[in-house]
Amino acid sequence: MIETIFSAIANFILDFISQTGYLGVFILMALESCNIPIPSEVIMPFSGFLANQGEFNLSILAIVGALGNLVGSLISYGIAFKIGSGVKKFFLKSKIFADDYINAEKFFNKYGIKSALIARLLPVVRTFISFPAGVFKVSLGKFSFLTFWGSLIWSYLLAYIGFYFGEHWNVLEGYFRRFDYLILIVIIILLCYYIYRKIKKVKSRNNLIQNKNKEI
Repeated sequence: MIETIFSAIANFILDFISQTGYLGVFILMALESCNIPIPSEVIMPFSGFLANQGEFNLSILAIVGALGNLVGSLISYGIAFKIGSGVKKFFLKSKIFADDYINAEKFFNKYGIKSALIARLLPVVRTFISFPAGVFKVSLGKFSFLTFWGSLIWSYLLAYIGFYFGEHWNVLEGYFRRFDYLILIVIIILLCYYIYRKIKKVKSRNNLIQNKNKEI
């Protein structure tokens, strides 16, 4: 099922880029950074292959991909920035998540800019980093600057792979996909562990309250 969906998305990407050129690359990379599941691991290597065939310039291609990522990231950042106050109120009112929100906010205040750059070089994570950056109101100027350069490195690397391998541009696609799955599995495991700890903490607190009430 997953393979069928991925294959359909990949075919759409190939057709769209073939018909629209640089504009298609820009649009698809922007959509990816808007948290829409359109993998840059297909967009840029295929575009790199077309550069190998003389249809694109490799350097311009990387810049277009990075600009697309930047625009998509700014859209996600803007949405998160807009709802950030509401998100903050929700979590701070929660007895369960308030401490975690405060710790996350401190982390982003201290490392938010660096994490934005590093995240741009990591599959899966790179797509979603804009949302917490917007919620915690990371400096827009610095965020934009590092997002562009991180995306430029990523875009050029993927495009060069396609350029280098030519007709076999998708030779590493399977490895990229497995790596994506691995990161996703790690995230899910960490999330499940986090939820488990939260549930355990709530139960312990409720038991403590009940015991105190019994003593009274």
